[in-house]
Amino acid sequence: MVFSLAACQASADNKVSSIDSFPIAHVAYLPDRQTYHDAVKDYVDEHLLNGRFSGGILVAKNGVIVYENYAGFKDLRSKDSMTAETPLHIASTTKTITAMAILKLVEQGKLTLQDSLSNHFPNIAYKGITVQMLLSHRSGLPNYLYYFDQNKWDKKKMITNQDVLESLYKIQPGSNGRPNRSFNYNNTNFVLLALLIEKASGQSYSDFLQKEIFDPLNMKHTYVYSMQNAATATPSFNWDGRFWDLDEYDLTYGDKNVYSTPRDLLKWDQALSTGRVINEALLDSAYTPLSNERPSVHNYGLGWRLLLPKNGKKVIYHHGRWHGFNSMFARLPDENATIIILGNRYNRRIYEARDMYDIFGNYSGKGRQDIKNGDNAKKSSPSKKA
Repeated sequence: MVFSLAACQASADNKVSSIDSFPIAHVAYLPDRQTYHDAVKDYVDEHLLNGRFSGGILVAKNGVIVYENYAGFKDLRSKDSMTAETPLHIASTTKTITAMAILKLVEQGKLTLQDSLSNHFPNIAYKGITVQMLLSHRSGLPNYLYYFDQNKWDKKKMITNQDVLESLYKIQPGSNGRPNRSFNYNNTNFVLLALLIEKASGQSYSDFLQKEIFDPLNMKHTYVYSMQNAATATPSFNWDGRFWDLDEYDLTYGDKNVYSTPRDLLKWDQALSTGRVINEALLDSAYTPLSNERPSVHNYGLGWRLLLPKNGKKVIYHHGRWHGFNSMFARLPDENATIIILGNRYNRRIYEARDMYDIFGNYSGKGRQDIKNGDNAKKSSPSKKA
């Protein structure tokens, strides 16, 4: 059975809330789609749309959109409405794309996970670090977001990825521990991985992603931020509506700086699920917890955060924050469900939307919300980058 796609019924403020507005050729049948929609809508109405939310929300099951909504403004100063085609900075959710690009190069035989960082960058003083350690935040490298401030960088000059590499050569700031000893979330790792993509592929980071990921997956509204597109990039705002100015860290990429839309990220999600990005074995390695020194339900794979409840379920996800942008991208493989929320007005409630996991399965330990009979019980419920 296939759903018939009706014409878009967007309201004056461009809000949409169903799959009927999604421009695809056909949609697989999903039992109880309406009840999933109602359960998500109940949560969103109570916890997100009753405040200052500005951005896009998309929730899908089996690749079928059960809820979609765009609220607020692309630019709070000009009151340009947020739409499904408005690209937003996905902040550290970018790391999932950088990681999969590295694994694609592994699949192509141009890299291995056990390659030494010093083999690719011989002048680097930090030894014993592998590609896998960079991907899993186990390198022990210092975080450039902190040590550039400590070394009194000229804030009038934008920092580049090459500047980060040169700083590791020349300044050699102290490490955060021995390689592979422990997990330490660190943006330097993914700046270096972006440089490694360029060195191994012979292309710029932006061109490689465009050719290998964005174009093949028809992600038409996804791109890497640069000074060339800065004038048209969606701006961000603080919670109180104040414009968030750029700073010296706005040009580094790999750890951040991909702009995308919820619909494009659903294409990304479905391509991963169906093996269109990398092979299953490599994908499984990305979803394998690698930091097990301390027992915890929280872990990290290769560019992905992992939530591992004691009941055996798994959430594969990555949140992000950069300036006033927030991102939430969560995959529930047991139920083949996806939750994507992007915002351009700082809003910590975006991360609290993990409470929606229980609409699809028992993730909190409190039990799954019963949607089968329409009993959608409602739940009660700065650093630069997360």
